[in-house]
Amino acid sequence: MTHEEILAMLKETGLSAAYDHFAEGESPEPPFICFLFPESDNFSADNSVYAQFLTLNVELYTDEKDPELEDTVEAVFADHELFWNKSEVWIESEKMYEVLYQMTV
Repeated sequence: MTHEEILAMLKETGLSAAYDHFAEGESPEPPFICFLFPESDNFSADNSVYAQFLTLNVELYTDEKDPELEDTVEAVFADHELFWNKSEVWIESEKMYEVLYQMTV
């Protein structure tokens, strides 16, 4: 999936979304989503990249735990036939939850 396809998919959640972060002073109130491609795991053949597999991180930020919103995000992933793994952390300095979805695209 391309950057543009990921952004279009995430807009289906109804949340604001940005690559990596929002610009200084432009961050919306939570909830919002950030996404990035932190690495790839390419397959080689004949001394070149035969197939590219990107790791996609989708970070959902909320002020409080919101299982219904997580269900909405996960339903969008299901609609696009994406397999994901999920982890969660409380960011004390920001007073926000980050729910991290990791997948390969």
